[in-house]
Amino acid sequence: MRPLRPFSWVFWALALALAVGSATAADGARQRTRIDDGWRFALGHAHDPAQDFNHGTGSFFFAKAGFGDGPAGADFDDRTWRRLDLPHDWAVELPFDARGSSLHGSKAIGRSFPENSVGWYRRELALPQSARGKRIALEFDGVFRDSVVWVNGHYLRREASGYSSFNVDITDYLNFGGRNVVAVRVDATTQEGWWYEGAGIYRHVWLTQTEPLRVDHWGSSVRATVTGGRADVAVDTTVRNDGKAPASFSLEHELRDPAGRVVARASVPARRVGVDTSTDVAATLRVTAPQLWSLETPQRYTLTTHVKSGGRVVDSYDTPFGIRTIHFDANAGFFLNGRHVKLHGVNNHQDHAGIGIALPDAMHEARLKMLKGMGVNAIRSAHHPATPELLDACDRLGILVIDEHRMMGTAPQIRDELERMVRRDRNHPSVILWSVGNEEWAIENSEIGTRLAQQMQAIVRRLDPTRPATLAASSSGAAEGTSVGSQVIGFNYKGQHNIDAMHKRFPERASVVTEEGLTYATRGIYADDPARVQIAAYDKRSGGDSTSTVEEAWRFNAERPFLAGVFFWTGFDYRGETTPYGWPAVSSQFGMMDTTGALKDSGQYLKAAWTAEPMVHVLPHWNWPGREGQPIDVRVYANTDEVELLLNGNSLGRKSLARYAHLQWSVPYAPGSLTARGYQGGKLVVTETVATTGNGSAVRLTADRARIRADGDDVAVVRVSVVDREGRVVPTASQRISFEVSGPARLIGMGNGDPGSHEADKPAEFHRYATLDRWRLQGVARQDDAAALLAGADAEKGRDPFAWMPPEKQPADSAWNVVHASFARPAAGVGRAALFVGDIAPGQQVYLNGKAQTPRREDGMGVIDLDPAQLSDLNTLTLVFATPAGGTRKLFDDAQGGRRWVTLRTTTSTGPWQRSVFNGHAQVILQSTGSPGRATLRAVSEGLAPAATVIEIF
Repeated sequence: MRPLRPFSWVFWALALALAVGSATAADGARQRTRIDDGWRFALGHAHDPAQDFNHGTGSFFFAKAGFGDGPAGADFDDRTWRRLDLPHDWAVELPFDARGSSLHGSKAIGRSFPENSVGWYRRELALPQSARGKRIALEFDGVFRDSVVWVNGHYLRREASGYSSFNVDITDYLNFGGRNVVAVRVDATTQEGWWYEGAGIYRHVWLTQTEPLRVDHWGSSVRATVTGGRADVAVDTTVRNDGKAPASFSLEHELRDPAGRVVARASVPARRVGVDTSTDVAATLRVTAPQLWSLETPQRYTLTTHVKSGGRVVDSYDTPFGIRTIHFDANAGFFLNGRHVKLHGVNNHQDHAGIGIALPDAMHEARLKMLKGMGVNAIRSAHHPATPELLDACDRLGILVIDEHRMMGTAPQIRDELERMVRRDRNHPSVILWSVGNEEWAIENSEIGTRLAQQMQAIVRRLDPTRPATLAASSSGAAEGTSVGSQVIGFNYKGQHNIDAMHKRFPERASVVTEEGLTYATRGIYADDPARVQIAAYDKRSGGDSTSTVEEAWRFNAERPFLAGVFFWTGFDYRGETTPYGWPAVSSQFGMMDTTGALKDSGQYLKAAWTAEPMVHVLPHWNWPGREGQPIDVRVYANTDEVELLLNGNSLGRKSLARYAHLQWSVPYAPGSLTARGYQGGKLVVTETVATTGNGSAVRLTADRARIRADGDDVAVVRVSVVDREGRVVPTASQRISFEVSGPARLIGMGNGDPGSHEADKPAEFHRYATLDRWRLQGVARQDDAAALLAGADAEKGRDPFAWMPPEKQPADSAWNVVHASFARPAAGVGRAALFVGDIAPGQQVYLNGKAQTPRREDGMGVIDLDPAQLSDLNTLTLVFATPAGGTRKLFDDAQGGRRWVTLRTTTSTGPWQRSVFNGHAQVILQSTGSPGRATLRAVSEGLAPAATVIEIF
């Protein structure tokens, strides 16, 4: 865990950095700080208030401002909660369970698991008095799902969507110069999709500080038109005034090229904006000899907008963007900067092996690089808006994007989510197409479908006239429907449409295959094994004529120039949607790669089709003991003219390879080596060999990067292999490997691509909390008198110290107080158990079942570690303390029924970091902790030579 840093330190460090940056920044210091560190987390309960920290039970909850109760209250004591940093997905930490939804990966979450389906997050903020008069906001990039935000006990916002970014202005509720508490309740009981969706604050959270007069949230839109050797850059800026009086302002725009040089400026003369309102301001800048954003040279410009008022800069707002042209042609497909580009696309959900949906920024980039290695040049964010950092990575790497809205409709909430997606993402050059929905079966062939498609695309056009919109449909051909209303027709699976007929019906419309393939394959498996939920990785249809092989699907697309391209389902396997199996399967098998990013054979086919460097791939592996002399179905994918296959050096024939096809041999098995040689123009250009290996001899670790940044976020993705004595990966190996890391790095996840593995993805502690009950108070005159009241029948006497009484009926305080409370013995097997005791009064004494205790200290509380074997079925905790000078009434009133005094916490211990290799392969992910140095990952397994790899963290 990264060391927690007081927010005030972060705030002032940022302020200082801005102050010394430039005079302009010092005048109009927009500050945007990521506040991912220093959160507290605990599981609540979906429908039992007692297990949800009594949230929602207060007398004036939701009746009066500032009466948030339980963890929503500012005075709630969360010191017993788990410390963590965001992003966080608590679902991936849960066990698998047959009662869980197979569509969501069979994790123990959802309606059958109310105790696991609600999570609370809390964090303190310290804002100085000097921030008074500024506008302060929280920005949440994504929370799954149904989140409620409270600040200092005040209800601020509820966000139902688990995918839409949202902004909360918290200015009016802050204690400047004092303590502030943000609380977020997240309820993941209800599902939005039919895939693994995770749970928690799984994207970044930001704190922004601005002047009341400023560029509005997502208030800058930049559009470039390229003509000859110049680009005209149109800028629309929304300026908002939350000040107390109307304001006059002017704008100055500076445009910097990819090297940081100012290449254009524009000024907008004085305008006026009223109170609590916004105004839109247009400007145009010209760039000569622009550097175009492309797949090969993904170069970005930066527009800086300065808002000036009263002779000073009050806000500065940066907008990264790219200069490029896009065009979808009804007959010739897609064009980028006037050059035809066939879209080699895949669909992706956002989870990854071991880490669920809470991907570090660097993990998005790592996944995209895996896809680029396969020849992918486009992705579709199925079926929700992409994470902002994913789009940033696509901008940097030169990958095109279909950015997809979650659900069709024009109801206020759905429309708001659609508009937020477009406003947030419209400056990304990687985004080439908006999608307003996916497979809306109820309306797909109805007039309502036509109408909604047209209405939603009109909303998109008003916000962004530079890109077309589409809608992914699973059927078409009716008189009405979503495809009829689509600007660019999106087809899901060629076998479910008559694409050629639709092209003739709508000759003026461009089209793209938004989903294709839907094939099943388990990496490294070449015979179906339903008991292990494994499917042979040979490319085959998953059903009848409505499905296609990967090869059939790509050849169909490649032969039709009018199709802009294809997006295969999917790039990566993902948790959930376990078709064709249910439990014990926990992940899909549609991917061109498994959940770790290891390439399957179908991905090798696409690599051969989509990349130019000569390659050849032969399947299956060549370890088949007991099948000597039996025929093996051998297939070869390549992008060469011819391929020759050799078994143990003997040629089995040299064959011509048709474009986008494969070659096939039936080869009687003999141990040794199987070699495929690829020839281009008669010359040998590439070779691949699969060999019969020996038994596993050692573990091998291979990191994708030898050096990562010491920023607390960067990651190294480490491939774990079992190899034989000759260093060859054993393709049938399944040994269990144990991992440990030393130095400034931590393990954050592990996986192996096995669709039926129930091993822990991410070992983590889970705390459960219980309050003590049967509180009784007895007053005594002397401290020595307390000894007779420590246990037994006397502990049942006295009154409830927390019960309300009219002032005139309250008994007089005694000099000393003896307070008893009871708790049951923690159940066997729950893990560790401890009582956390707050500091009630100076010199307090603590007794457990009449025996004096000396609590250890943790997070400012006393802790009594419990051994259930030494406890009774019902136990008594006794607190003895002197009456404070002001009396006991306030002390009792502030105790929240004893919850602030004592909490019983049981902890399920973290399991070991262990994972079995699957068909010779597994993966672990290391993340820097924020300090420089050398981190060492070690891997050990019984009967195998251990391995270690060193990562430099700088």
